[in-house]
Amino acid sequence: MMVWEKTEVVDNTMEVVKRDGRHLNFEPEKIYDALRKASDEVFPMSPVQEVKLEHLTDKIVATIFDRFDNNIKIYEIQNIVEHVLLDANEYKLAEVYINYRTKRDFERSQATDINFTIDKLINKEQSVVNENANKDSDVFNTQRDLTAGIVGKSIGLKMLPAHVANAHQKGDIHFHDLDYQPYAPMTNCCLVDVKGMLRDGFKLGNAVIDSPKSIQTAAAQISQIIANVASSQYGGTSVNRIDEVLAPYAELNYAKHMKDAEEWVAAEKREDYARAKTAKDIYDAMQSLEYEINTLFTSNGQTPFTTFGFGLGEDWYAREIQKAILQNRIKGLGKEGRTAIFPKLVFTIKRGLNLNAEDPNYDIKELAAECATKRMYPDIVSYDKIVELTGSFKAPMGCRSFLQGWQDENGQDVVDGRMNLGVVTLNLPRIALESKGDKDKFWQIFFERMAVMKDALVYRVERVKEATPANAPILYENGAFGKRLSRTDSVNELFKNRRATVSAGYIGLYEVATAFYGGEWESNPEAKAFTLDILREMKKAAGEWSDEYDYHFSIYSTPSESLTDRFCRLDTEKFGEIKDITDKEYYTNSFHYDVRKNPTPFEKLDFEKDYPVYASGGFIHYCEYPVLQQNPKALEAVWDYAYDRVGYLGTNTPIDHCYECNFEGDFTPTERGFQCPNCGNSDPKTVDVVKRTCGYLGNPQARPMVNGRHKEIASRVKHMNGSVGHLSNGDDLESVEIDSAKSRFFQK
Repeated sequence: MMVWEKTEVVDNTMEVVKRDGRHLNFEPEKIYDALRKASDEVFPMSPVQEVKLEHLTDKIVATIFDRFDNNIKIYEIQNIVEHVLLDANEYKLAEVYINYRTKRDFERSQATDINFTIDKLINKEQSVVNENANKDSDVFNTQRDLTAGIVGKSIGLKMLPAHVANAHQKGDIHFHDLDYQPYAPMTNCCLVDVKGMLRDGFKLGNAVIDSPKSIQTAAAQISQIIANVASSQYGGTSVNRIDEVLAPYAELNYAKHMKDAEEWVAAEKREDYARAKTAKDIYDAMQSLEYEINTLFTSNGQTPFTTFGFGLGEDWYAREIQKAILQNRIKGLGKEGRTAIFPKLVFTIKRGLNLNAEDPNYDIKELAAECATKRMYPDIVSYDKIVELTGSFKAPMGCRSFLQGWQDENGQDVVDGRMNLGVVTLNLPRIALESKGDKDKFWQIFFERMAVMKDALVYRVERVKEATPANAPILYENGAFGKRLSRTDSVNELFKNRRATVSAGYIGLYEVATAFYGGEWESNPEAKAFTLDILREMKKAAGEWSDEYDYHFSIYSTPSESLTDRFCRLDTEKFGEIKDITDKEYYTNSFHYDVRKNPTPFEKLDFEKDYPVYASGGFIHYCEYPVLQQNPKALEAVWDYAYDRVGYLGTNTPIDHCYECNFEGDFTPTERGFQCPNCGNSDPKTVDVVKRTCGYLGNPQARPMVNGRHKEIASRVKHMNGSVGHLSNGDDLESVEIDSAKSRFFQK
């Protein structure tokens, strides 16, 4: 294809003033590209047509420099283009060009038109009602939340700086959670200071709640804390080291049972009696907590996105709590034993504690592996690697966001009670496509977009600082965010000095490298180095922003439940279908290996391990397995291999269950639902279909909102998780030693 070259009249002093007020260098190539795109719609491209477009572009550029000296407004450029086309009798070309501009103006207006979007909700348009995999749009309070979200998005777009709103609408960036923030100055995800709240007491509504005297009461209080926190923010609610948090309250149960035993039980049996009774209390408390979380419904119309981190407790009480969490998850919910969707379980593996067979808690690691083969959770975090990557140990906030190490004024490392202030994600594949193979151009556009993202993130910070403690008493006054503020305090006391994070996300490293090196680039060291350079530059910029503003700007591997589709759809409209990039109809999530390829788990982990070094603010790896319920040792071996390589690893394994024929495995997606491949059953009442969507699990079969879209969801599950790491299939897999060459490792 011929490419228009600049005429001599072009210099570098001209600037274009965009609608949002930004000043950018004048790039005549964009005029040629716009004419070329319009021409493709009405004329077959030929050498003659290309020459004609070049001459038209030359005339437009000459007119611009004849009439303007230093800068020109974007609408003035468009007016000149239209007049030149009309003067040249290029009426069809002018019509397409004018219609495109009118359509863009119309779409911009619709984005802030509440009535227009409400109509889409009433008509159950998928882009509105299918917000996430765990939100049922047929439920009244979900409908109310979706309606409020439409209002929030419309107002939020008007509140944003003009250039940020424009970049979001075009798809250069994505300003996450517009339905909540900036309309309301809400925070995102957090690690709740449950330990401090249980220890010191707190207030909910009109009730002043004292420190619990048993593990049952402590567990019940945790569920109420989670419900209230989830209703006061818009992200995931995580409880860090819950086994260690609850252990002192289990010890209170033990003391009570020992007191009873002293009165009624023979001396030599008192210890056994008290332990047995306490173990039963622990199991029942963990069972109740799991049921309560899965039956909670917050003000935003969904079960709270809850994460429990555990696995580091060493005493008998903490060990029993760990086992009870896993045993309850394995047993499942109800008489049928359905897989619990929440809380997300994150089990910590630590060398010397539970990694190896000689470690004191190794038996619990074995139980965790069994649980993951049957329920997909727990995911695992590697203690030493998390400390290396983030500066201290902690569970993730939500599904993958990680706080960085931070010390208070006393030099104490603080994790619990900290939070994230929001996410903005950069569309990296678009930059690659716009640069047309020119890396210098790529970096120029990259830094321009990073500047816009910086402004968006700074605006998030400034907006959330406008909240008052009275806006969310559970967070600011009653201890969920650690330090308790008075009503006259500034909420910024809990954000400043890098106590809070704000996240710069990204998507589509695979597609970026594909644009420059082709779709099979993973084994090309130069290509991989380029993708690492991108994250390295993002991290460098985030460090500079942190120094400038004293909030922790972190690089975040975005969990793009719908953004993988949105960015790709917008770029397909802009650039057309491009092999291995837009033709897939999705972009690859964060740094993941191309989902269409089939590496072993070891190849996949070795490939991905280099990225979280530069994206420690949020990351997760996945591997996909066949049915592993008869072979948990296979999964454990991958965990062991991952320990010194990656910090956070999730499991994808088929766990769908048919209660008619007792089939367990992977159901077949159809247009009407997920179907048992053994007996054809698709009745939601007698099947349990669980899929991982990004960091969380979801039950698409049970959600009326997704009926008719099950094939789409099945494919999206794959590309959202972005990672395969396949093992050999078969039910009689046996693990063998992992040699230095990482041979296939699983054999029949």
